[in-house]
Amino acid sequence: MNRRRFLQSSSTALAASAAVSYVPTTIAASPKPKRVGLIGTGWYGKCDLWRLAQVAPVDIVSLCDVDSQLLSECADIAAQKQKSGKRPRTYSDYRKMLAERDLDIVLIATPDHWHALQMIEACKAGCDIYVQKPTGVDVVESQAMLAAARKHKRVVQVGTQRRSTPHLIEAKRDFIDSGRLGKIAYVEICCYWHMRNRDTLATAPDAAPPSHLDYEMWTGPAPMQPYNKIMHPRGWRAFMEYGNGIVGDMCIHMLDTVRWMAGLGWAKTIHSSGGILVDKASRANITDTQSATFDYGETNVVWTHRTWGNMPDEKYPWAAIFYGENGTLKTSVFSYDYVPRTSRDGTAVHRDQVMELDKYPEDKDEKDLEKHVAPAIRGHMQNLLDCVESRNRPVADIEQGHISSATCILANLSQQLGRSLTWDPLKHEVVGDRQANRMLARKYRSPWVHPTVTKI
Repeated sequence: MNRRRFLQSSSTALAASAAVSYVPTTIAASPKPKRVGLIGTGWYGKCDLWRLAQVAPVDIVSLCDVDSQLLSECADIAAQKQKSGKRPRTYSDYRKMLAERDLDIVLIATPDHWHALQMIEACKAGCDIYVQKPTGVDVVESQAMLAAARKHKRVVQVGTQRRSTPHLIEAKRDFIDSGRLGKIAYVEICCYWHMRNRDTLATAPDAAPPSHLDYEMWTGPAPMQPYNKIMHPRGWRAFMEYGNGIVGDMCIHMLDTVRWMAGLGWAKTIHSSGGILVDKASRANITDTQSATFDYGETNVVWTHRTWGNMPDEKYPWAAIFYGENGTLKTSVFSYDYVPRTSRDGTAVHRDQVMELDKYPEDKDEKDLEKHVAPAIRGHMQNLLDCVESRNRPVADIEQGHISSATCILANLSQQLGRSLTWDPLKHEVVGDRQANRMLARKYRSPWVHPTVTKI
């Protein structure tokens, strides 16, 4: 694919798609259930798969994981949930699963450092895809994922499911789309949860990997580190080797929310600062304090995370707060609040999240399910299925996921370099900064090969 033509066509499409909001549509039912595979059978892999099975009859054909215990547990649950009682095939290598070429949809919920290679391979195998955020751990990976989706004409939904969160869809419609807030020139986004594994595991010694984990394959293209039980399962987010810290984990959700609700594309400049300022004893190497400013010209979006001290607002510990001429709109996964500036701007409005426990009582007892997020995942999955049938782009299309992911990665690069970065979305490079541009792609561990647009 010609790189310049790819970038120009993507930029043109963005203007029409940046502010899309999902509205359920009635699509003729597929003649038979979609054949589904899952790569990554841990916490969110199962959450995503079971929500998909709730909104449509699907045939769970294949499961893949490098942890045989997680894999077997997921296969057992899938057999119980399927009307046929059939146990899915299981694989330890995603390439073997995809080589069967018998899947319609693949869900990817592995650690971040695996998303790109697995998603690109699924595109080549002719699958439509649901991939967890962020789209990649470096900008070039993420760009290659977008190129693969377009080249192979795949429908790809990214797990930035705030775009399918019922109370946030309402807030967007009633207070931003309607113009009720007025001009929005400043948005605060934040996370004040701890997020750095400051428990007894933080001092656990390195050890041999457990026999049920293929640690070589788990590490994959990432740098090989001594195994420590804090890494798996779920603790890998505390290490930059496998992701992009709290900015790549939590900021991407809120930045994507703001871009969707306010209709924003690429930031013009990005500046970030911070580091490990307080929690120096932890094994974690992600920042415990970091701020970032995403300058969109007439709108500034400012991120803050801090894993220590008090929260400014305990009702909004992970949030996006829109400041408009006529009032303030506070939004989170739990609720939203509209606070008018004066009595002429209306009355205050509060809404809580929709839980849907009466409609889906099985949610009540599901292990580790974030019950308040389940409706958003279901909405995201329904949108994916609608788009698989219509071949339209989903609400969290891979291009939107790429923009939000890459912007957060650029914030981390700014923090590391200690300077602002000006981004050129057409050339897909930092303006006038060779050092920053060399950091847009991370080195892969052999024998894994880093993807680029020209290799897709």
